[in-house]
Amino acid sequence: MVTSINKVVRAAFDFRQQRRDAAKAKAMVRVLFVCMGNICRSPVAEGVFRRMLESAGLDSKVYVDSAGTHSYHVGAPPDPRSQATALRRGVDLRDLRARKVTVADFAEFDYVLAMDRDNFAHLLALCGQSPLQSRIQLFMDYAPELPEQEVPDPYYGGPNGFERVMDLIEEAAEGLLISVRQRYRI
Repeated sequence: MVTSINKVVRAAFDFRQQRRDAAKAKAMVRVLFVCMGNICRSPVAEGVFRRMLESAGLDSKVYVDSAGTHSYHVGAPPDPRSQATALRRGVDLRDLRARKVTVADFAEFDYVLAMDRDNFAHLLALCGQSPLQSRIQLFMDYAPELPEQEVPDPYYGGPNGFERVMDLIEEAAEGLLISVRQRYRI
């Protein structure tokens, strides 16, 4: 019984992964959001940016994913507090699962956007001396009008922290969308 359930779950995961791989291959631009565990900030950024792309009719041109610099939560869904906050603003994160960033991500993604300086440093170290380091940026660089330069980790805080993270991500995602549209003329 357990084996057959595992096979069904694995088949569903494999099918979803095949669809994501096909979408990534067709996309003209690829964006990866990165935080520490890939359960709070980066999945919210993925969901928010994906919603913005869908609204703009660009979801087939821009592929979006998220990852963590650490493997604490690999395979886990986003934190329930992140999911609840995002859902209140019309963003559904239920289908997302945490994964760890890989060296291959630097070649596969045009934008590798860190939520804070610690994760930015982890990404630079993982990328090494590669010329692909230029793809690594702080996400909040796309919201230069805000005083915050990092998206704070809300994991150990209360619900207000998740709301503030959502506010920051929505602002930076708007700036990113404008930048992507200008750069790629889409």
